[in-house]
Amino acid sequence: MFWQRELASQGWGSYAIELRGHGRSDPIDLSRTTMHDYAADVRSLAIQLAEKPVIMGWSMGGLVAMMVAATNHAAACVALAPSLPARHVNASAVIRAGEFGAEEYGITSHDPTEQSEMSDLDREERIIALASLGQESRWARDQRKAGIVIESLPCPLLVVTGSADNDWPDEHYDGLWLAAERLKVEGASHWGLVLNRRALPTLTPAVLRWLDAAIRV
Repeated sequence: MFWQRELASQGWGSYAIELRGHGRSDPIDLSRTTMHDYAADVRSLAIQLAEKPVIMGWSMGGLVAMMVAATNHAAACVALAPSLPARHVNASAVIRAGEFGAEEYGITSHDPTEQSEMSDLDREERIIALASLGQESRWARDQRKAGIVIESLPCPLLVVTGSADNDWPDEHYDGLWLAAERLKVEGASHWGLVLNRRALPTLTPAVLRWLDAAIRV
């Protein structure tokens, strides 16, 4: 929501895609939903557009964005603190059916004053974050742990991180083999990359400057 407002103010149109079983999409049984299902959701829109879009995603969605970009359906990819891809699949990893909730990420309360991982968000932003929480696919999470293989990308990639993100800090991507530029946002938490309204007026133009140079708009 906040990203779309900032993009519109800079003259960029955008679509916000609700992955299956997420947001305002119809509730479904996610117990066997795969990462490839999520990528198919994004790709189904991308292929309908007259031009290849810039595909952007956050956290798990950042890896989904890279998966779609790897199929040559993106002009560029912007990944906000994304889950990491892999160079090979761990064949011994166990892939389990099931669902899990936000407690697996350490969010055990819906009290906005108790969210230490949202240190840079104000009360309204924390309420929005907490309202967005829902069930997630265990199958897809185990797939990420086993490894989603992306050998290369046919388009430019920007990886954005926050200096206050304890789970996905900038150095986490030092071993990334995909050609990528990096942008670190001072003071931003993992959640702050999408919901911190003080950071976005600076972050959005920085991303757009990168896009202008990367795809020669």
